This record gives sequence, C-alpha cells and structure tokens, in this order.
Amino acid sequence: MDRKTFLQGVAGIGAALAAAGPAALAAQTAAEPKRARAIAMWDFSWLERRWPGAGYEDWDEALDGLVERGYDAVRIDAYPHLLAARPQKSWLLKPLWETQDWGSPTYTYVRVEPELHTFLGKCRDRKIKVGLSSWFRQDEADTRMKITGPEKMAEIWTATLDSISRAGLLDVLLYVDLCNEWPGPTWAPFLQPPLDWGHWDDPHALAWMRTAIAGVRSRYPDLPLLFSTDSADPNIFTTQDISFVDAIEQHLWMASQKDDEFNKQVGYDYQKFSEDGFHNIQFRAAKLYAEKPHYWQGLLTDDIRRLAAAAQTAKQPLMTTECWAIVDYKDWPLLPWDWVKEVCAIGAMTAAGTGQWAAVATSNFCGPQFRGMWRDVAWHRRLTDVIKSAPLSATIQGGRLWNGL
Repeated sequence: MDRKTFLQGVAGIGAALAAAGPAALAAQTAAEPKRARAIAMWDFSWLERRWPGAGYEDWDEALDGLVERGYDAVRIDAYPHLLAARPQKSWLLKPLWETQDWGSPTYTYVRVEPELHTFLGKCRDRKIKVGLSSWFRQDEADTRMKITGPEKMAEIWTATLDSISRAGLLDVLLYVDLCNEWPGPTWAPFLQPPLDWGHWDDPHALAWMRTAIAGVRSRYPDLPLLFSTDSADPNIFTTQDISFVDAIEQHLWMASQKDDEFNKQVGYDYQKFSEDGFHNIQFRAAKLYAEKPHYWQGLLTDDIRRLAAAAQTAKQPLMTTECWAIVDYKDWPLLPWDWVKEVCAIGAMTAAGTGQWAAVATSNFCGPQFRGMWRDVAWHRRLTDVIKSAPLSATIQGGRLWNGL
C-alpha cells in the first residue's frame, strides 16, 4: 500500500467514526450521552508564558482559540506545592530548559492565586473541562523538596482542591493527575529512593501512589485521581491491581518506540540547555521519517492498540495528553510541521477508533506558542470532530471519570 492510499484509509476511518458517533452515543443513555473529550496540554505555559507574544498573555483569546479548534478540555499545572505554601506569593521560578517552548526559557515570577481561579472560571464559561496536574516547577527555595512522603503530597493537593472548592469551581475539574510522568526524576525529584522514567509499576512507586490518592480521596471521594506515566510497557497495567487509579494517563510517541529508535537515529538526547539535539532534528528528522513512513507509523499504531488491549483487560479508561509523533519540536528553520501533523493525525484517530480513550490529545504542541501547529485550524477541527464523535467502549463506562465526561 502506498502512502497516499494509507492516508486515504486513515481519513476514511475518521469519517466513519464521525458518521457513526452520534448514533452510538445516543444509544448509551438518553438522559446524558457521553463522549470522549478532545484535550490539549497547556502544562505550566498557561501561567508562565504571559509576556507579549508568548501565547497566553490574553487567556480569553487563547481559550477562544481552543474552542474554535474544537477542544473541550485542557490539562494544566496547578502548582500545588506553591499554592499550599503561599498561594498569593509571587514565586521566582528557575528555568527548566532553554531549548523548549513550554513554560519560560528563563527566570520568571508566577502567582497561583487568584490566577488559577480566574483561569478556571474562564474555562467554565466556555464549557472546557480542566485536568489538573503538576510538573512541580522549581522555585528559588526548591519548595517541592518539602514533599517528604505521599501523605505530604496528599496534603498539598487537598489544600489546592480546598482553594478551588472555596472559589466554587470544583465542577470545572475533569480529573487530578497528582504528578506528571510519575516517577520520572525531573518531575518527582522528592521521591526517595529515586526511580527512573517509566517505573510506574515499581513497588515503591505504587505504594506512594496508593497512599497519596487515598489521602486526597478521603476528602474528595468523587473526583477522578491518577498519576500519569510515560512507561513503554503496557503490560504494567495488567500485572497488578491498579483499581486505585481512575484512569490510565499514558504518554506515547512514535519517536520513543523501540527504546527511542527514531530519536537515536536522529541523534536527539533531550538536551535542555544545548541546541545540539535540535540541530540534529533539523537536518535528520523529517528526512528519516520520509524514508520509511509506514514503518514509523506502524510502531505507533501497534503500541496504541497494545495499550488499548491492556487497558481493556484492566477495565480502565485511557487518556493521553502528550503524544503522538515526536516529543520535542518547535517553530524553527528546517523544522516543517507537515510530517508531525501527519503522524499525530494517525495516532489520534487510531486511539479514538479503539473506543478505550476517554480523552484524546492531538499532540503535545497544541498551544498558541507553537504557531506552525496552532494556525492550521481546519486540521484541529477534523481531528477533534473525530475524537468527540467516536463510540466509547463499554469497558470504560461507569466510574468517576465516566461520570464527569
């Protein structure tokens, strides 16, 4: 099958899902039909990237753009460790990187309250549900290191939710992800002993998750709670009891398959303060993909289907907010968006087609700072229409997340 025929087939799948979706959804419950959410990841950018031209300086404009593109959910960092410490303080944050366009590439100040309340209110006005997460950004005093155990994590998240509840905004929340890509050391440096990326199923990591979730759930029993992951092995969700989480929030990319095969061939190693890796992406990534697109696409779609099967066995809904092509990209010379959008379209439609995903992102570049991706409104609309009209599997119906869709 040539490339054109393959893409026509994928488009056909999307059209069929869009056509079948309304009837399938109407059959679920006449009173309140459920559908998957089209979700965007705005991480910590929503609060940090507020200088002129950074993309989030006008939240009304940014959120109107999200609605225009068909999204009805967004995932953001709630900065729970800072809110619980001093919610109205202006915190000086250290740069996490200079190479990426998420968040600030240099020092910046943020204040969590009342900004979080204001943003959530604007989301509610637009019927956008919000998933809360945290990358536990580092301030000058490294406040995140005061998270000395899962009980402390539960305490700061409970304080954050208490704040949102007092503001009358709890109904805006879709779920809470207590830590991004747990237990990755960049996002969870407070975990001792430390664990490496993808070790979500390590006994120590599991014990921490159970305790932290139990602590938050004791106060907010109806709110969906989870820990997101970038694990490469879907079998981790079927080898132990994971009923304590309300969904699997799995991040996956074509470039990371088979032990980072694509990234290794490109010569990219997630450099944070050197552009050397991006220089290799400039000269090699699009060319490498074009040499054998079906191979790279197949790695992605096979993993999506394996993940769907594992989630079905675990009787868990799936969500993916960081995906589908390459982990790191930006608006630069020699970095075309066409191949990235092609892979992301295939990934999003494949995931939606399984019926196992309760929330599907189109990429992790779905924000106004990534102009090359953001400006193609029609591309976003085609995919969000497919996501929101895809029939949902019976295995994800019921439970806390389902109730909040």
